[in-house]
Amino acid sequence: MAGFLFDKVVFGPVYSRRLGVSLGINLLPDNSKYCNFNCIYCECGWTEIKKGEKIILPKREKLIARLTEKLKELKGTVNEPDTITFAGNGEPTVHPDFAAIIDDTINIRNQYAPKAKISVLSNASMLHKPVVVEALKKIELNIQKLDSGIEKTFYLINQPAAGISFKKIVDGLLAFDGKLILQTLFFRGEYNGQYSDNTTTEELDAWLHLVKKIQPESVMIYTFERGTPADNLEKLSEDELKAIAKMVEQAGFKTAVFA
Repeated sequence: MAGFLFDKVVFGPVYSRRLGVSLGINLLPDNSKYCNFNCIYCECGWTEIKKGEKIILPKREKLIARLTEKLKELKGTVNEPDTITFAGNGEPTVHPDFAAIIDDTINIRNQYAPKAKISVLSNASMLHKPVVVEALKKIELNIQKLDSGIEKTFYLINQPAAGISFKKIVDGLLAFDGKLILQTLFFRGEYNGQYSDNTTTEELDAWLHLVKKIQPESVMIYTFERGTPADNLEKLSEDELKAIAKMVEQAGFKTAVFA
């Protein structure tokens, strides 16, 4: 059972296997997960929002102050970040001030850590909002999730909230005209009496078909690192991930593997 949460609006820096020295930004509550997906492998645990529960998101002003303070503190040290990463306890793009916060972050980064890239780890669920898309186009590392090319598997793995469709996700990814990095977590296992494996020939063919349509700048392939909320899930070996990466590279896309 997983349940790893970030308890600050700005956290780290930490060493990320994908992003180097990463200073994290959590636009979600600091004591619970808040997400419109309920992925069965999520390191933050299950999304358990109770009816009538008040959700408190960090204020834009607080983030500006904390990020400025932290970047001043790190400037010129060995921990000066390679990336400023929006991740945290759920989906960052659901924050109502997300677009304005991206503008704030760009300005602060330019002043105190001009070499750092800005990255967003997103589940692609809010790409129907033009203001979110335009904000994501301003950053260096727009990292969007696509865990399956098959609709049924998408619902089984990601368990999105009502109103989020597989078609809407794919259409949102296509709208970037390739200005994104695609990330996919591969695994296999059983949950709720159903077996899931997004590495079968059928799954990989359907996923690779969408990769070719989306035309991302690159593809990140990985498996889970910490515990998962669903029991009986199996992480893939590095060799299995590399075999998938080889297929993607043969299709003409730069690919990175994180085992």
